[in-house]
Amino acid sequence: MTTHAWLLLGAYLVILLLVAKPLGIYIANVMEGRGLALRVGGPIESLLYRIGGVRRDEEMGWLKYALAILLFNALGALAVYALQRLQLWLPLNPQAMANVSPDSSFNTAVSFVTNTNWQGYGGESTMSYLTQMLGLAVQNFLSAATGIVVVIALIRGFARHTAKTIGNAWVDLTRITLYVLLPISLVYAVFLVGQGVIQNFDAYKDVTTVEATRYDAPKLDAAGQPIKDDKGNAVTESVSTPTQTLAMGPVASQEAIKMLGTNGGGFFNANSAHPYENPTPLANFIQMLSIFLIPAALTLTFGRMVGDMRQGWAVLAAMTLMFVVMAVAAMSFEHQGNPLLANLGADMSVGNMEGKETRFGIADSGLFATITTLASCGAVNSMHDSFMPLGGFVPLWNMMLGEVVFGGVGTGLYGMLVFAVMAVFIAGLMIGRTPEYLGKKIEAYEMKMVSIAILVTPLLVLAGTAIAVMVPAGVAGIANPGAHGFSEILYAFTSAANNNGSAFAGLSANTPFYNTLLGIAMWFGRFGVIVPVLALAGALAAKKRITASAGTMPTHGPLFVVLLIGTVVLVGALNYVPALALGPVVEHLMLGSAH
Repeated sequence: MTTHAWLLLGAYLVILLLVAKPLGIYIANVMEGRGLALRVGGPIESLLYRIGGVRRDEEMGWLKYALAILLFNALGALAVYALQRLQLWLPLNPQAMANVSPDSSFNTAVSFVTNTNWQGYGGESTMSYLTQMLGLAVQNFLSAATGIVVVIALIRGFARHTAKTIGNAWVDLTRITLYVLLPISLVYAVFLVGQGVIQNFDAYKDVTTVEATRYDAPKLDAAGQPIKDDKGNAVTESVSTPTQTLAMGPVASQEAIKMLGTNGGGFFNANSAHPYENPTPLANFIQMLSIFLIPAALTLTFGRMVGDMRQGWAVLAAMTLMFVVMAVAAMSFEHQGNPLLANLGADMSVGNMEGKETRFGIADSGLFATITTLASCGAVNSMHDSFMPLGGFVPLWNMMLGEVVFGGVGTGLYGMLVFAVMAVFIAGLMIGRTPEYLGKKIEAYEMKMVSIAILVTPLLVLAGTAIAVMVPAGVAGIANPGAHGFSEILYAFTSAANNNGSAFAGLSANTPFYNTLLGIAMWFGRFGVIVPVLALAGALAAKKRITASAGTMPTHGPLFVVLLIGTVVLVGALNYVPALALGPVVEHLMLGSAH
């Protein structure tokens, strides 16, 4: 790694940890109904409850809470689907974008509702301004709020005792959106506009370029069909154009919540590699910071709400240590470059710049890739498909950890707390003692819910990948046969089931087969985990608090941090080792043998 890479990583960690504590305490105050923000926004909050018929003092048991979350998100998916299917006849469509196909609409609706933001389409060539704003940007807020309120409910499960309720889903969703996501996103969007991110409703602009663009295009016959030679290959001709079409739109407002809510869906197809979404190194740094901002803060919200800040710091320490290891690995592998290019006389000291923006370079691209795949974000500022085999292994492995290393807003922490329960259970088995965590005994029911939450995602990833490589419709999307093609499919299902949304991008996934199968993986990857987590919250809230004794394992010290990391790696990621051996590991070995 270079000096720049080390300084970048150091500065990132320092600023992140400085900001995390005050934001974490603020979120705790908001969710517990305290603070200046609630006094100022109280009238707006009360009005929203009156319109929705919500009684703020009426709390819910875990099942009612889960049903409210499922209903809320199902209605959101229907709304996004309808907007796409009708956008041609709706306003704010200056480019007259056609209605989106049923399978792509289904995939996109599920994708944005589940905080995955997988995009099988090109944003600037598919979605109208209305669809981008009213459908996708709104769901960026609501899906982020969903993840946060679920972890708040789980925290209440640890904090309460002999209680039958874990909160009110409608109140929680309102407060996290109104007092946390909206104000930060507003300030963030203004900053992005100042950096050069566009925000307008203009029609697309045709501009004259400094130099004409030359490319090969297929020759067409009178019927508009490609002409082929006697071998069946398309006949091409050299074409040049002096103009370029520049896409416009309300980008900054969507970009802010895209990053802050760990959503990741770009307004443009190139996502955060596009200069209108991510124009400067400073904007790039702040975007990386905003991805981890709320996930890091929530660990300290957890400590505040359970009455022991040390618990939050322990979880944050485990996340930070794993993040540093993965970030160093990704940047190091990309700085090594492709050994095959050395045979052509290339300068290996430059590293692997393929698929990366020159304004960011290797360090910023490698760090961005690590952050976005450890979180359930999926935004990209470089082409992960162009990373070195082991460089591509890192983001894939990050997602396979369950995206609990900071993870998505809310999802990362409740995933890590699930592993924390598993860790104390394993420790209890080792010493022959009933495990306990934060004064709650961990018994059979809790472990069943933990097991379901942990195993749902690997089942979806491995089953989906197996189906795709066995059926013609799945294999047809592979442009790179062999180990890399397998890696592309494995990455797609890992990204979908873990609600990440990034892609290797060499896979042609905008087909009815992949749109449908990936949509199913996204839905169950999200709510197949949320439901058992809420069931776990309800069970914990109902338990009595037991007094710590000499035999109680401390869950705030270095020993617990090491145990938690080991549990995440051993239980969370080893499910995928055989699949990884068939993809990036084999590809790396093939690269070495070819060299």
